[in-house]
Amino acid sequence: MPAKDIYHDIFVQSLLKEGWKITDDPLTLSYGNRDLYVDLGAERTVIAAERDEEKVAVEIKSFISASPVRDLETAVGQYGIYQTVLSEIEPDRVLYLAVPLRVYENILSERFGQLILTSLNIRVIVFDHKNERIVKWIK
Repeated sequence: MPAKDIYHDIFVQSLLKEGWKITDDPLTLSYGNRDLYVDLGAERTVIAAERDEEKVAVEIKSFISASPVRDLETAVGQYGIYQTVLSEIEPDRVLYLAVPLRVYENILSERFGQLILTSLNIRVIVFDHKNERIVKWIK
């Protein structure tokens, strides 16, 4: 099993504060003879005209290497693989990439980052690691 991201526990606390229940830590995706591990699986009940459940899978990335472009390449590659497998085995679960606020304010807010996120339809959760809170959900 892969090591947890440095912000893993902080992000979990941020989700819990928003009323999410962690169902899998990590979320195992099995396809063929391969197992993949997304950082988290979570769900919450949404009260509307009828009760419905939201399910998410979240891959947490800290972007701490010397190259934010390389970190983005790695994150996008994992995201694409996980999204492909999820669409086959659990199509009702929505995949998100979780990143610290500083990452969103830098590479992901730049023209380059916006092109990648938009073109590849990557959903993002931006979190403030200092205050353990979700800042933004980008669908």
